[in-house]
Amino acid sequence: MQDIAGRLKFWIRYKYNRIVNSIAFYPAFISLIFLISSILLISFDFSDYGKQLKSQLPWLSLRDASTARNIIGVVAAGILSLTVFSFSMVMIVLNQAASQMSNRVLNKLIGNRFQQIVLGIYIGTIVFALFLLTTIRDLDEGIYIPAISTYLLIVVAIFDIFVFIYFLHYITQSVKYEVIIHRIYTETYNSLKHRCKLEHEPEKISDKGFDFIVESPSGGVYEGFDMKSLLKICKAEDLKIFVLNIPGTYVLQGIPLIKVNKAIKKKEIIEDLQSALLLNQDETISNNFFYGLRQLTEVAVKALSPGINDPGTASIALRSLFRLFTHRFCLHPENVLTDDDNIARIYITEPDFTTIFDATVLPIWDYGKNDRIIQNEMSLLLKQFLQLYRNDRMENFLKVVIQQS
Repeated sequence: MQDIAGRLKFWIRYKYNRIVNSIAFYPAFISLIFLISSILLISFDFSDYGKQLKSQLPWLSLRDASTARNIIGVVAAGILSLTVFSFSMVMIVLNQAASQMSNRVLNKLIGNRFQQIVLGIYIGTIVFALFLLTTIRDLDEGIYIPAISTYLLIVVAIFDIFVFIYFLHYITQSVKYEVIIHRIYTETYNSLKHRCKLEHEPEKISDKGFDFIVESPSGGVYEGFDMKSLLKICKAEDLKIFVLNIPGTYVLQGIPLIKVNKAIKKKEIIEDLQSALLLNQDETISNNFFYGLRQLTEVAVKALSPGINDPGTASIALRSLFRLFTHRFCLHPENVLTDDDNIARIYITEPDFTTIFDATVLPIWDYGKNDRIIQNEMSLLLKQFLQLYRNDRMENFLKVVIQQS
């Protein structure tokens, strides 16, 4: 029963994350709020207190049902036009970003919360208007027309227009290369701060003594593991685990994922271990800071391609990489995790600084080593970095850059 409960908990958490991070979550949630608010407001409109309020304030009354219908219809049609126009612009921005920067940056634009909130406000206003339209009845007394709700809809429509004006400003700013690069930098920096906290580099560990292999149940990108679940399994079964792959590694089905210090006979335990390991089809910077570094590299390489030929954008991405290097060089990620009893349970494989540097900077240099702007930028950044932190790999590479220049 505990194994079933654990798998169910993992499945619920997985589905919850998928739903919350979906592009439709915020629009659906905000539209639901508008729908509930419209029901409550219309109920108040037709209540005795609402009727009395409209009687005391003549300007709140609408005597003509057709006038109310026309107002609501115009608002609904107008906001629908704003919605179509606004997100046609978003599609143009996405197409431009994908063609000139990298497909990987699309998640930064598609998953933008502000765009989702704006879409939710627009859809919510339309839902409010359509629901309000169904409550109007041709009665002799105009007091039975939901006048308060209609006037409030007008106020919401005016608010939507101001949101649209700000949205135009926002979308024109968000398409700028430096803005997108800064977003990638910020998210990567936050992931680095979360993962890298040790001031001294930990000793390297080996997989000696870990003989039992747990294979990948399916193909996907390894992004880490659920620490609480994995530590709980290790403590309950008295296991020690050596993680073979670094986050961001694509593994095929049947490829070894982890090694365990002793043989596991129960199939259920193996399945629980596999469930605690995160295998996804898409990578995320929050789980893998190295993915953010590679995104900056891809942006720079795409900018240096003959079709784009934009060394200025590549220089901005290169500067962001070196800003992240200063943090990663000083602080290091943990490679051993302990349980509540301070017993080492999980041993992690982490890329060292040299591996990160070679995988992110060298591709940019391969594409831009014949460009004078990239030569000067690379030389300047390397010299400044070496003033702060001595690194033999960077010193040797700086000599290559100077010779090329």
